[in-house]
Amino acid sequence: MADALAAPPVVYALALVPALLWGFSPVLSKRGMAAGGTSLQASLVVVIVDSGLYLLALAALRGGNAFAGLSVETVGVFVVAGVFGTALGRLATFAGVDRVGASVNSAGVSARPLFATLLAVGFLGEPAALTTAVGVVVLVVGLAALALGKGGDIGGWEPYELLFPVGAAVCFAIGNVLRRYGLTSSGVTSLEAVAINELAALAVLAGYAAARGRLGEFRDAPRETWAYFAGSGTITAFALLSLFAALGHPQGTVAIVDPLAATAPLFTTAFAYVLLGDLERVTRGVVVGAALIVLGVALVTAGPALVG
Repeated sequence: MADALAAPPVVYALALVPALLWGFSPVLSKRGMAAGGTSLQASLVVVIVDSGLYLLALAALRGGNAFAGLSVETVGVFVVAGVFGTALGRLATFAGVDRVGASVNSAGVSARPLFATLLAVGFLGEPAALTTAVGVVVLVVGLAALALGKGGDIGGWEPYELLFPVGAAVCFAIGNVLRRYGLTSSGVTSLEAVAINELAALAVLAGYAAARGRLGEFRDAPRETWAYFAGSGTITAFALLSLFAALGHPQGTVAIVDPLAATAPLFTTAFAYVLLGDLERVTRGVVVGAALIVLGVALVTAGPALVG
């Protein structure tokens, strides 16, 4: 049982790349928000940049054969994943960064493994070792310690505002389970899948902005915000592609990949301490939470081998 749950090193590496990159991107997002940007602007700029990069890569590698042979069901899976795991998730994420700060928001979003593991076990029939379950619980406790450590945005925030990162966690969990299903049940490539995912999100976000009459705020946004959000989009492009590659691996189960990708708060905490000293505070609770996250990740990654 334990051997079946273990994964090769490449899966762990591919899952940790998004953690590192997503650990840094909230720093850029927070700077963009502080400069006068909005969560909708951030969401749209990020998805425009990364979807553009994916389309350019597909054109260079596949030419006119991109998306050829994909079934309607396969496309539909990644469209829905894009709506939840990108459009709704990012709107909630950027709103959380603005309200509670990059470090606390990243911690809340990383409660995602709890929801993703439950969904993967319930709907995909994925196995989960006891150590994996314990590791996820420890990780979530660490996230709670981060959230309660009175860190984050230097201006303070209300407890109810944690609903933004937790809501994002649920959306991202749904997205990752759908992606794992689509990648393992069809012949779609990681690049095709992530491109469909992001184009669907772009359509939803653009439609939302138009319907709410908020396109004008992009015209009035300070120039420097565009650079911050474009940088975040470029980082996100590489992070998502790595995540899709991990989920598409035969042994890249959600129960392993998602908790590893969710270690982003470790990196965000370090980056925020160094780069956001004027906007955020890193408290003892943040440090304790980060330590618990490390322990949780160790149980998730090394646990199956230890009990085998």
